[in-house]
Amino acid sequence: MSDIILLIDDDQSLRRVTEYNLSAKGFNVVTAASGEQGLEHFKNYSPDLVVTDVKLGDMNGLDILTKIKKNAPDIPVIIMTAFGSIEMAVQAMHKGAFNFITKPFDRDTLILSCKKALELKGLRSQAKLLANEINRLTGTEGIISASSVMKELLDTASRAANSDATVLITGETGTGKEVLARLIHQNSPRSNGPMVAVNCAAIPAGLIESELFGHMKGSFTGAIKDRKGHFQTASGGTLFLDEIGEVATDIQVKLLRAIQEKEVQPVGSERAKNVDIRIVAATNLDLQKRIVKGEFREDLYYRLSVIPLFIPPLRERTEDIPSLIKHFLNKFDAPQDVVFSRQAQELLKVYQWPGNIREMQNIVERCIILRKKSVIEPEDLQLLDHKTSSAPLAPVIPDEGIALEDIEKSYILKALEKANQNRSKAARLLKIPRHVLLYRLEKYGL
Repeated sequence: MSDIILLIDDDQSLRRVTEYNLSAKGFNVVTAASGEQGLEHFKNYSPDLVVTDVKLGDMNGLDILTKIKKNAPDIPVIIMTAFGSIEMAVQAMHKGAFNFITKPFDRDTLILSCKKALELKGLRSQAKLLANEINRLTGTEGIISASSVMKELLDTASRAANSDATVLITGETGTGKEVLARLIHQNSPRSNGPMVAVNCAAIPAGLIESELFGHMKGSFTGAIKDRKGHFQTASGGTLFLDEIGEVATDIQVKLLRAIQEKEVQPVGSERAKNVDIRIVAATNLDLQKRIVKGEFREDLYYRLSVIPLFIPPLRERTEDIPSLIKHFLNKFDAPQDVVFSRQAQELLKVYQWPGNIREMQNIVERCIILRKKSVIEPEDLQLLDHKTSSAPLAPVIPDEGIALEDIEKSYILKALEKANQNRSKAARLLKIPRHVLLYRLEKYGL
């Protein structure tokens, strides 16, 4: 599909000639006879380039330039005028015009300017896509740290990145465990090596050993050639084992040996192969409970959790929500006038976020696509009532105020008292994993 050029000019004869010249060069031209019609066409046709006269019957072309740049800063605008001056040209460029052409101009001058403007737009789009892809691959996208707990988490992750110690990232689904893992890899001495991500839950039980450690030709039906496993593929870099809690216990034994000895034995081979990797694992399961049930090896747990990192759910760090909204509005190229109302933001702060950051990204994207106006209101969010907070009423806040940490400490002490100082039981009462409670106890010196 050819590029769309929006041509705005109230001079009918010149508009027709310019439209013909541009169409003859393969451009798809949409014309408007007034500024108001031009702005309406801009919304409806989403042009790749705007060419507008300065003197229009109902408004000034420079005002059109300002409005377009406010809502779509990446769209180039070429200004035409029969009353050109250096001052006007400078003003147009300051407002963001790509070029300023004085009438009368020859056909080739305009066509060349249009081609250069569209080439620049294409390069900017490619650069933006590349930057987004780099952010996605390196894990620098989506880490929002307005809350103190996230800043502390990122500080710990940054210090952990400089070592080769294994890291265990825990947290609910959608909190960004893989994003954090990629951030650790990108900031580690291994950043020039590969980061191989493996979803352990997605690999059939009969194939996981081969997938992780590799196999030799003929070792089983279908093994038609030697194949390296993920441990060898990640050599020199980082191996990210997602959903580690889903791995069967017989494979856990081999995982433990591979991590301890830094060597793997491919299926069907009698020789072990050395591997140079750093392990980062993640799970949304409570591994402590699985250890009690005999579903996860305690020795593997301690080998993986040399540096434990817990990502709190979004409902526990609602101060990050405004920053996340802004982040996703930018990510999805929302017009600059699109905002979430205060009421909408307050509703998002009491929502329970079962899907966490991933769910929030989907909600913001949906609101951008289906919006009827620039201000997103509570009714536009389409949240389910049963997923809003059902927490007990908050304690009364005195006039002089109270520190949130003091409230948290008091609830921890009450839970310990009710559990007769049994930390595992206290963690269950507080509905948090045991290692999170231990972290809080250490943090507050309790």
